[in-house]
Amino acid sequence: MGGGLADVRLWAGELDAVHERFVHRFNREEPRQSALAYMRGLVAPLERKNGWTLAEEAGHAGPDRIQRLLNRIEWDADEVLDDVGDYVVEHLGDPDAVLIVDDTGFLKKGIRSAGVQRQCSGTAGRTENSQIGVFLTYATSRGRTLIDRRLYLPTSWTDDRERCRRAGIDDSVAFATKVAMAKTMVRRAIADKVPFRWVTADAAYGFSKGRRYGLEQADVFHVMATTRHDTVVTRWALDHPVHDLFPSLPRQKWKRRSCGEGAHGRRIYDWARVEVRPWHREDRRHWVLARRSVSRPDEISYYIPYCPAGTTLDELIRVAGSRWAVEECFQTAKQECGLDDYQVRRCPGRHRHMTLAMAAHACLTVLRARQLDADKAETDPPSSSTAASPRSDA
Repeated sequence: MGGGLADVRLWAGELDAVHERFVHRFNREEPRQSALAYMRGLVAPLERKNGWTLAEEAGHAGPDRIQRLLNRIEWDADEVLDDVGDYVVEHLGDPDAVLIVDDTGFLKKGIRSAGVQRQCSGTAGRTENSQIGVFLTYATSRGRTLIDRRLYLPTSWTDDRERCRRAGIDDSVAFATKVAMAKTMVRRAIADKVPFRWVTADAAYGFSKGRRYGLEQADVFHVMATTRHDTVVTRWALDHPVHDLFPSLPRQKWKRRSCGEGAHGRRIYDWARVEVRPWHREDRRHWVLARRSVSRPDEISYYIPYCPAGTTLDELIRVAGSRWAVEECFQTAKQECGLDDYQVRRCPGRHRHMTLAMAAHACLTVLRARQLDADKAETDPPSSSTAASPRSDA
């Protein structure tokens, strides 16, 4: 959003509207006001968005009220997240939406923050001391925002129950893989009747045959990235390597297409698909989709789509390309809404921060969608109200 006074009033008013969605989740006035002040601070142009700076932005003498909101006052972050999800669906809901699963790292110092250990962090691009959050993004043509979150707990945590208790992790919380977390979040979206048509994820999630089979059993259409070592059922073999399907494909089967805008312009690749599992339902299809670099033809990525029989190659490319929306979400949520600017070690406080940061991000996403709608209305020619009707000459 811009930085003018009108824009400040605009996002402040919309934050009030989001806040009204879940204000009933708090029993007292102080946490109600603190939650609103917290979100306002998260979207304010502050260099750092920690307890002290958010308290100063809210006019508090110190960070005590902010710390009570995150760590001591009783409120259910999952219930608030449900309310935020309802807000997203009301303003961005689209039956053609894509659910995107991905994770992101949060670099941390020390060993006491819930779930922290040295682990591969996509944020850092290397192994670092970090927490890993698994998120579900809701992506439509009008905008995209985060609608669910889980904290990944390595076995170094779940095998040490006393360590978990000190970090506010209940004894009932067992180890779960990131793939299992993704499955839970998609199931929750289905149970909550979130409107969508597709699910997509990178190969870390798409390589799981069990994950893809679960989506198929629920008849959830998907385009899941996988690795060249994955295998599929074809007319010739039960375990046919996906990379072996394309070398003999005629050149005319490859189509040069853009899969959307990237940081450096349109992302253009050569694409092809091969049907697999041909003895399935008549109204459904399974494919292997290949994406080949134009400048480096040896670089090929693979996807496993499950979709309606009439789905075009261009539609599969669009869904595969939409996965990059989650990277944009992580970037804007961290830069504009303080998603990674938290200084709480215990798991409940972290969930609360994440929830309020996601609420703030949803608010900004809705405002941007409205601006896009307004810009489109200005550029589209008005419909003619004076055009003759079919009966005008009768």
